[in-house]
Amino acid sequence: MWIDTHCHLDAPEFGADHALTLSLRVRAAALGVGLCVIPAVERSNFDTVRQLAHRLGDTYALGIHPLCVPHAQDTDLDALDAALTEHGLDPRLVAVGEIGLDFFVPALCTPEMRERQSFFYRAQLRLARKHGLPVIVHVRRSADMLLKHLRELPTGGGIAHAFNGSGQQAQAFVGLGFKLGFGGACTFEPARQLRRLAAELPLTAMVLETDAPDIPPHWLYATAAERAGGQTQGVNSPVELPRIGGVVAGLRGMSVDALMKATTGNALAALPRLAALVDAA
Repeated sequence: MWIDTHCHLDAPEFGADHALTLSLRVRAAALGVGLCVIPAVERSNFDTVRQLAHRLGDTYALGIHPLCVPHAQDTDLDALDAALTEHGLDPRLVAVGEIGLDFFVPALCTPEMRERQSFFYRAQLRLARKHGLPVIVHVRRSADMLLKHLRELPTGGGIAHAFNGSGQQAQAFVGLGFKLGFGGACTFEPARQLRRLAAELPLTAMVLETDAPDIPPHWLYATAAERAGGQTQGVNSPVELPRIGGVVAGLRGMSVDALMKATTGNALAALPRLAALVDAA
């Protein structure tokens, strides 16, 4: 089976009643997507992702996203700790995430917000250590600082989501026990460095993801000019994962089936609780 290691199936783009989520998930399953990981982004959706994962037969992670840090309260960390404790024996809870640092959005790059992000990130690394869970980290122009904190507060690994760093940074994450998430961005031919990494990194370092509904592959993407002309943006979902896998397999010069087996094995290594669910499937 394929495993989509990162998809926000509770996002508003899929509808408030999750009807579109359900239909797309059925289509993805028919294409071989056996499991998805649905990460939380803030306290308000902890219960939503948990309930949705159980409804779909998928898995979830609990955490506070760096983009949500500006309106997060310190007490949200207490709520996260409580949720991780309450659901600690839930086999569908596979990680602490989505957590990390974002130094791309200008509003998050002020000294105060960089410090606030680091506070939340480090606190969540400590919670991951406390609860014995891997982490799913958001990396956007922040790889070196993420790595610095991980060296000081090692978690035993996890996934560097939507990785788009250098080869040296990739090796550093792998050295700390992390797998690197590749998705729709590597389907764009101008993304030369990312495509080179997808082609040349050790196969054991890679997992696949869609980040649905974000980061659509090139066949769903419409430019601003195209949208102005009436072309609609396609909806990214786990349905696209096998085709993304086909692109990555082509970059590596290997069969799609071999890539599927390898990246699924890598996902199980990064998020060990997935193994019992795969065995039960």
